[in-house]
Amino acid sequence: MLKRLYEWMLDKAGHPQATKWLAGISFAESSFFPIPPDAMLAPMCLARPERSWWYALVCTIASVLGSLLGYAIGYYFFKTLGIPILEFYGVTEKFDIFAQSFNEQGWIVVLLAGFTPLPFKVITIAAGSTAMPLHILVGAAIVSRAARFFLVAALLRFFGPPMKQWIDNNFALATTLVGILFVGGFAAVKWLL
Repeated sequence: MLKRLYEWMLDKAGHPQATKWLAGISFAESSFFPIPPDAMLAPMCLARPERSWWYALVCTIASVLGSLLGYAIGYYFFKTLGIPILEFYGVTEKFDIFAQSFNEQGWIVVLLAGFTPLPFKVITIAAGSTAMPLHILVGAAIVSRAARFFLVAALLRFFGPPMKQWIDNNFALATTLVGILFVGGFAAVKWLL
């Protein structure tokens, strides 16, 4: 099923309304959709490098707006919608333990998940179910999602197809390491102050 969804997304990357599809998928991925918008962002940036920044901005705005839907699912519909989504991703058993400490360091978790391949929808649903202050979710989502999408757009704009191949092969590792460094910097500043 995921392979078919991925191929469907690649097909939409060449669609005349690709930017609208990119926005829709970025929105949905923050709350329930299983495949990250990078699958569309990459070929669109390669096909039209001069529009890379626009595509990254579309991804960022739509993803942050989608995080509000994820938050609403967790806050208002956790039992009816949130739990089935978490079950689909296989994280229900660990969710209770995760939720207990989530709001203590939630902004760090949102930053890390928004930048790395961690399922961002799980984090937005968790933010709602634990009643994380909405401004913290939105602020962390803006920073992390913009960093992620603009990094992908910049790499593809300036380094083209060889970078796409490298990202495809090493995306999880590269974004996780950069995300850890990014969040570690914030934690170090907090600790020093």
